[in-house]
Amino acid sequence: MPDFRAYAPAAAADTREIRLDAEESHHLVAVNRCSRGDPVVAFNGHGREWSTVCADPARSGALLTVQSTRQAPALPGAITLAQALPKGATMDEIVRQATELGAARLVPLLTERTQVHLDADRAEKKIGKWRTAAIEAAKQCGNPWLPEIAPLQKLSGFLGTAKDYDLKLVASLHPGAVTLKSAVAPYRARQPAAPGATPPRVLWLVGPEGDFSAAEMTAAVLAGFTPVTLGPLVLRCDTAAVCALSVLSHELL
Repeated sequence: MPDFRAYAPAAAADTREIRLDAEESHHLVAVNRCSRGDPVVAFNGHGREWSTVCADPARSGALLTVQSTRQAPALPGAITLAQALPKGATMDEIVRQATELGAARLVPLLTERTQVHLDADRAEKKIGKWRTAAIEAAKQCGNPWLPEIAPLQKLSGFLGTAKDYDLKLVASLHPGAVTLKSAVAPYRARQPAAPGATPPRVLWLVGPEGDFSAAEMTAAVLAGFTPVTLGPLVLRCDTAAVCALSVLSHELL
């Protein structure tokens, strides 16, 4: 894989040239030191990649000449991470690592124990920052798919809309939580013609510092979520998110 990757969301699938915007050009040329003639993989965040050569390393609008293109297949099992909003810049890192692990969608949530409160303007700025973090992570890891980042919303409202999933899991410290293998087994038992089948749409719900309240966990279970243990130790919320995505990817793939 070439060292250089560039985000080109507006490029047409059959284009022969890609002109990057000023921000992306600056990152490619000034930050990453791309020069004329260097190979660059451009991607649009929806699986489309172009193998290109840098024809003009202009910092205000670099020009890439397309040599070939491909549509990358999506990972089996679209995983949504619904994450209670943590303090500080922790969500930035969760977004980066979720992108590296192939999450399809991220939903930031407000819960009873969420310690961050954002007005509409600040929330929109945060979402923009998280999208930038996802792009940076996709460049680094070679993922041609960017996760959708949903608006910040309350857990109570989200639970009421989380219906179109084949498997719904909640990371839990509460008694009665089962292993991931046990949580996946009922779905696979319903697919006798396809042993080991991967659920097409999976939802992981991960709580804040201090975990979900008892009332929130009850509401999640009533909404069809299976409480799953991530082990006997109490994990930071960012560690829990990465662990949840990692073990699920291992189990499904």
